[in-house]
Amino acid sequence: MKKSQHDLLVIGAGPGGYVAAIRGAQLGLNTALIERETALGGTCLRVGCIPSKAMLEATELFHKAKHEFKDFGIKVTGLAPDLNQMLKRKDDIVSALVKGVDGLIKKNKITRYTGNARFSSPSEVIVDGPEPVLISAKNILIATGSKPATLRGVNFDGEVIGSSTEALAYSKVPSRLVVIGAGVIGLELGSVWNRLGSQVTVIEYMDRILLGLDSELATEAKKLFEAQGFEFILKAKVTSVKRTGNSAEVEYEGGQPIKADRVLISTGRLPNTDKLELHKAGIQVDEKGRIPVNARYQTKAENVYAIGDVIGGLMLAHKAEEEGIACVEGIVTGHAHVNYDAIAGVVYTSPEIATVGKSEDDLKAAGVAYKKGVFPFRANGRALAMGSAEGRIKVLSDATTDRILGVHIIGPKAGELIAEACLAISFKASAEDIMLTSHPHPTLSEAFREACFATDKRAIHI
Repeated sequence: MKKSQHDLLVIGAGPGGYVAAIRGAQLGLNTALIERETALGGTCLRVGCIPSKAMLEATELFHKAKHEFKDFGIKVTGLAPDLNQMLKRKDDIVSALVKGVDGLIKKNKITRYTGNARFSSPSEVIVDGPEPVLISAKNILIATGSKPATLRGVNFDGEVIGSSTEALAYSKVPSRLVVIGAGVIGLELGSVWNRLGSQVTVIEYMDRILLGLDSELATEAKKLFEAQGFEFILKAKVTSVKRTGNSAEVEYEGGQPIKADRVLISTGRLPNTDKLELHKAGIQVDEKGRIPVNARYQTKAENVYAIGDVIGGLMLAHKAEEEGIACVEGIVTGHAHVNYDAIAGVVYTSPEIATVGKSEDDLKAAGVAYKKGVFPFRANGRALAMGSAEGRIKVLSDATTDRILGVHIIGPKAGELIAEACLAISFKASAEDIMLTSHPHPTLSEAFREACFATDKRAIHI
């Protein structure tokens, strides 16, 4: 077996892994990267964030052309979706980005290994691939991401019953799509197929959608999704999903079985840790398969680190990136820090939903006194001109210090607008700091400033 040695060995080439490897190389470490797939980028780039956004963008444009262009004085005739072209465009975007990541690895002179990684000791990893390798490393970083969770007794067949991977590549538009799980993935992919003509039914075990999101925004979002044609069945436990020919039947407690052309299981994700043979490194996972780490992302084996989906917390690509950079900088400099209060979450539906910091639910539970400012997009000139005036921006600030504690947006370009709120929280800005900052007119960003004014009952345009 071939042998090699490196200063830093990163296992997993998703956003957290490849970014950590690049940062390691920048800091002068002899760095290597292991990825079991031939394509770099991980789930996010290949079968997650990027392809789903490509399909969301394509279908939103189709939906706008079909239903909204007439309001802008644009007449469209003979409009029809070309699903094959949408899928091809999605694949082309993924391919281009995969090549880009590959180029970055080469540019930074990072050694790449292809195959499955497993520990043989706390400082050695075996790569089972086309050319088996035994790698010794001073520091090993686990960034293997996550995989779709399954439902007990439900078997994925990769066609009728499947995960988000299959739902990104349906060869035809399902007449009836049942989505099990009302989280981000289910609602985003439900939106894709709803816009193309599917009847979408979402079954959720909890009594609300988007668990973890500010409850006020989640309630408003549900109403908007229902207006788009979504059907929600809440507080429902799915007991069976069975394929019958080219369709499936979904059974749940308290209701009649539902027949569907396709069933999307989107009940969460699980850490990819089961094949790493972590016990040989002296590492034990918790009951959910997560790896315990300290503030520097160090595991029980002091030269082995872990980041991203395998350590718990929000399963977000940008969270993994931040942790990857912080972890490697900690290895080299001794300092590692991520401000989790400034990491946003975004739902790329229409309207978009974005959130950062504490929700009202969090603040009430913690007994924190706060001020609340809300500004609706219907009072924003740019939103009206865009024909996207649904939703609002909500700002929560400390009742005593005025420091911004949380910002929650449902409306146009929420995923872009939230960045200013992330910056504000990072710099410990007050709502007044935003009030005193000029925002260009007419822009959507003015709504954030107005919401800050509203925390002090000083909103100008409502």
